[in-house]
This record gives sequence, C-alpha cells and structure tokens, in this order.
Amino acid sequence: MAWDGEKPLLLLIGSSGRRSREFILRTVSRRYALWLLQPAPVSWEDPYVVGSTVVDNTDPHALVEAARQVAATHEVAGVFCYDEGLVTPAAHVAQALGLPGNSPEAVTACRDKNATRIALDAARVAQPVSIGVRSLGEARAAAEKIGFPVVVKPRGLAGGMGVRKADGPEDMENAYRAASGASYPGVPVFDVSVLVEEYADGPEISVDAAFFDGECVPLVVARKQVGLAPFFEETGHEVDGADPLLTDPELLEALRAAHAALGFHTGVSHTEFRITAGGLRLMEVNARLGGDMIPYLGHLATGVDVAMAAADTAAGRTPDTTARHRKAAAIAFLYPDEDVEIEAVTVHEDRFGPDVHSAEAMVDPGAVLRLPPRGYISRYARVIALSDSVEQARAALLRTPEIVEVVSRPVEVPAP
Repeated sequence: MAWDGEKPLLLLIGSSGRRSREFILRTVSRRYALWLLQPAPVSWEDPYVVGSTVVDNTDPHALVEAARQVAATHEVAGVFCYDEGLVTPAAHVAQALGLPGNSPEAVTACRDKNATRIALDAARVAQPVSIGVRSLGEARAAAEKIGFPVVVKPRGLAGGMGVRKADGPEDMENAYRAASGASYPGVPVFDVSVLVEEYADGPEISVDAAFFDGECVPLVVARKQVGLAPFFEETGHEVDGADPLLTDPELLEALRAAHAALGFHTGVSHTEFRITAGGLRLMEVNARLGGDMIPYLGHLATGVDVAMAAADTAAGRTPDTTARHRKAAAIAFLYPDEDVEIEAVTVHEDRFGPDVHSAEAMVDPGAVLRLPPRGYISRYARVIALSDSVEQARAALLRTPEIVEVVSRPVEVPAP
C-alpha cells in the first residue's frame, strides 16, 4: 500500500489469521496507515500495510525496541492490537511510547482470569464463585466446596478453549485434563493454571464496548450458541441491532464497574456474561475486539464500524458510535461430526437465497480437524445471514447444509 504520509500511523501488533481478521485491516486501513510488527514477513497483509518489522512480538522488550525504531523516523499515533496472545506486549509498547491505551497491568488483569475474579470481587461485580487450583486433587476439593455442576477452565485462555462442564465427581479428571492441557501461542503458563467455577446457568452473551474519555458505549451484543457438550464450543452468534441490552442499565453498570476495577479505560473490549435467573453474571473480560467475526456482524446490524472504533480509540480519537440502521446478523460455524481430514469444501453461492449474506470455507484441503478435547475451534466453514429480524436470519442459517458441501475422511483418534 502506498502511503502519502497524511494518514495517521498505527503500529499493528500481529495480524492473526486472514480468514477471521482481514475485515479489520480492510476497514482500518482506509483511515490509518498500518505498520505491522510480527515474526513473519508480510504476506496477505500486504495490501493493507505501509511498512513492517520482523520481530518476536511476544517479547515485550524486543517489541518495544522495534517500535522505538519505527517511531524514530515516523510519527506514530497509536498501537493497535486485536490478538489475544499479544495484547499485553502491545500495552508495553503504548506505555513506552507514551501513546493512548491501558497499562500492561490492566491488560494482564483482563488476560489472567484469576486476577479478573479478584478485582471484580473487590468491586462487587456479580460473577460465579471461582477457585484457582494446581492439581486434580485441588480441583476435586474445589468442586466439592462450590457444589456440582462446575465449570473447569484454563486460567489464561479465551474462546472456550479447554473449558468443560463437570456434572459430578466422575467428570472431574477429564475436565481437569482438558483445562490443564489447552494452550495458545503467546499465552503465559501460570503456576495456578486452572480455575474451578460455579456453573452459571442461562443464555450467554458477549458485549463489544468502546471506552474513551470516561465513556462506555456498548456497540455489539452477541447472543452465543454453544455446542459439543460438555465443552463450550461457540458454534454461532446472533446480533440484533435493536437488542434491548444495548441500553440496559444493569449491563451498562456492570461494564463500567468491571472495567474500572481492572483499570481498562481506553479501547474496545469484549466482555462475556451469562443471563441467569438471578441477573447478569460476568464471565470474563478480554482487552481486545471480539473474535468469531462479531465486530463484522455488529457493523452489518447497526452500521457502526466496531473495528474502526477500536482503531480510533488506539489513536486517541473519539470513535463514531452512532447506529445507522437496525438489522439482524447471525453466523453459523460448521463442525465435522468426528475427527476428519478435509478433502474439499465447496460453497454454493447460487443457493444463498435473499437472507444469506456470505459463506466461506475456513480450512484448506488436507487440514485435519479434531473435536474437543483433542482440538478446538475445528470449523470447516461459516455462513453469515443478514435480515430484518433475528428469526429470519436464524431461519436462513438452517439451510447451511445445502449451501456448504464438505468432503472429508475420518482420521484416527489418538490414544488418551
């Protein structure tokens, strides 16, 4: 991408996967010049970036030094990051360069679910009871203390990776093994690495909200669909541009109190709640944009460019949070029924119909997809619907089997 020097420059810390994150760079690069810092040379990001530095972006010291070199020859407006494993190193860069953002300590408190629980408990934010454990024995004792059913989860991961429900003592060994064995690049390994938590029954939602100049504005409420029990794989999301939760006082107060307790004041965050019979229960706070195309669904549903709002706050600008319309957008992720090797994924665009917005393969031929606990987020395709109501969008997604055709072969399940 040619750069005339007129666009403000953002340091982009990592780009993540093209299929799930290209929409962010496509929109943000219209207003900002992006300088990419990551271990690999530029590839698919080339049309959207004006420069790059090859650096280990999981190492805060190396990353800060690389960022200083860019800042020595270019005026940098902010630091932009949406990758879960990189938000803490990115916060170190913003702090070192005196740019807008949250402190590394605040971002770490969001990333560390145990630290989140401690901070929210002190702030009296409603949440499940949670106990950190180091071993299966401690996990069993914690579950007995809390009372079954419980949820066993990794302390530092997101996206449902390694999270498993245990209905009774007989489920604890498998649940602990799944939680303690899950990992993700850039995520720290804690001594107390697993949390055993009270099971909060009820629908799960996520909220992408913008924080700036003391304001908190919910931009997207996504109502989650989960599957592959006893795990919590996110199989889809529904976003209603007219969702009453966007202006719900209880939700807004919970967001404000939680983020104040964690020290998060600048940027777009992704917060997850359960709606229980006793009210909202906060599950986790992520110091980044939501995944699973949720910001894109929000843009479709309301016209609010959530990714641009995140870039604007990173640059110290006031984001545009005004809705242009109120539609309903939904996404369905397609999973195999067993562990498979993909031979082909075919999208039949001629079968879309009026309410199917798009569909896309998420893997290439030869990819091996394993179901939990052997693998997570093992999706071979996604379909997005856009309509005037959630009911219409939901009905459109019922046609995914005829829209996406998959050819695969079973693969051996590894011995436990």
